[in-house]
Amino acid sequence: MTAPLFLRACRGETTERAPLWLMRQAGRYLPEYRQVRAGVSFLELCKTPKLAVEVTLQPIRRFGFDAAILFSDLLVPLEAMGLAVEFTDEGPRLPQPVRTPSDLGRLATFDPAARTGFVLETIAGARRELGDTPLIGFAGAPFTVATYAIEGKTSKGFGETKKFFYREPEAAHRLLALIGEATRDYLVAQVRAGAQAVQLFDSWVGVLSAEDFETYALPPTAALVAALRATGVPVIYFGNGAAAILDRVARVGADVYGVDWRLPIDEARARLGGARAVQGNLDPAVLLGPVGEIERRAREIVKRGGKRGHIFNLGHGITPDVPLEAVEALVAAVRSC
Repeated sequence: MTAPLFLRACRGETTERAPLWLMRQAGRYLPEYRQVRAGVSFLELCKTPKLAVEVTLQPIRRFGFDAAILFSDLLVPLEAMGLAVEFTDEGPRLPQPVRTPSDLGRLATFDPAARTGFVLETIAGARRELGDTPLIGFAGAPFTVATYAIEGKTSKGFGETKKFFYREPEAAHRLLALIGEATRDYLVAQVRAGAQAVQLFDSWVGVLSAEDFETYALPPTAALVAALRATGVPVIYFGNGAAAILDRVARVGADVYGVDWRLPIDEARARLGGARAVQGNLDPAVLLGPVGEIERRAREIVKRGGKRGHIFNLGHGITPDVPLEAVEALVAAVRSC
């Protein structure tokens, strides 16, 4: 039996067309998602497997994407590690962030079955419903998760994170290693529950210099990727804003590299050392433009991505203001190439 298109592309095989899925494809741009979300808080939605399965499946039903991605949140492991997490209209908040070496005593690795069983139940439930469509599990990469632990929220300058790294380098390395170990256990449990690929989101790695990436982000991430690859499922690493350091990013050791829109995808692949497989990389804002421009840009990316090891995606998550007609046009354009 032929493997699904998405999994073949992850392995770097030549495929008849580029498989397609979108980061944040289950989300606020979908009216059916907003209907579900109206009755529960975001955290309740993540922790209620029946509802999380439903929103995981919604974009597959509507658009027939070539892969589904687990509906959850990057901060679920931090909560399981012992930090309080709140979700507000302004975004996630951690009321007691990690700011000193002694604060590390409040964190610990965890048993995924005991602390995040709702995630594993969601994966199992989604797999039962998805048929031949592969399911992607995910987590945040160590550096990105660490920024939330230190900043206590999303940030623009990441001053608290860098201050902690520069003033307390030993503690910073311990924090990153602890997050990496917890994330390893969490994602291995996702694979055992039925995830057929996993993606690491390094959403804020672009704020690091090349030196700081090599010193802080690369070691725990490379160790995590190696452990995950040992499970036999493809590992996707997405480093947002990392165009300037793609030569270093290539040392992460992933099967697939997700790239943002800041470089043409063929140039990004070259800077990654001719990576076996790449994923991306349409600017999400293009979906707010006219259909003709969406089609033109999508076809250009497919052309540059080639037939070998290219998964079509956005260069970041889809935004809530994208019209459904734009996504329909994108899907049709990619599949016509």
